[in-house]
Amino acid sequence: MTPEQQQQWMREALQEAHRAFAEQEVPVGAVVVCDGRVVGRGRNRKEALRDPTAHAEVLALRQAAHHLDRWRLSGCSLVVTLEPCPMCMGAMISARIERLVFACPDPKSGAARSLYQLGQDERFNHRFEVVGGVLAEPAAELLRRFFRQRR
Repeated sequence: MTPEQQQQWMREALQEAHRAFAEQEVPVGAVVVCDGRVVGRGRNRKEALRDPTAHAEVLALRQAAHHLDRWRLSGCSLVVTLEPCPMCMGAMISARIERLVFACPDPKSGAARSLYQLGQDERFNHRFEVVGGVLAEPAAELLRRFFRQRR
């Protein structure tokens, strides 16, 4: 995936984050890309679904698996606006994704780079490429705006 493609798909993820913002959810969006097309979309929906696992990444992975009719998402990339938490990284390991692309780091629960590097941990049965910082500022500004409004 070229840097231009990473930005293209991150813009798609940012659209999902804006939808979450409009729904008064923490504005995180994700897309799963396979063979040059989006096969799964997700945005945070914890409040709407009353589900602690309804993170953007998990919902995008579920939709991609359903769309492709397989749980192994080999050859797919997950693009998300915020560095994933340990739960979401575990889901990516289980799904056997090829690559994670994220926008801004999460110093409090980020498990791709900030606190842990689960995608490269050799103790797991699957590892994948991790690219961070793609369109980080627009994603971070949306999060800042959301939390300013909540206070």
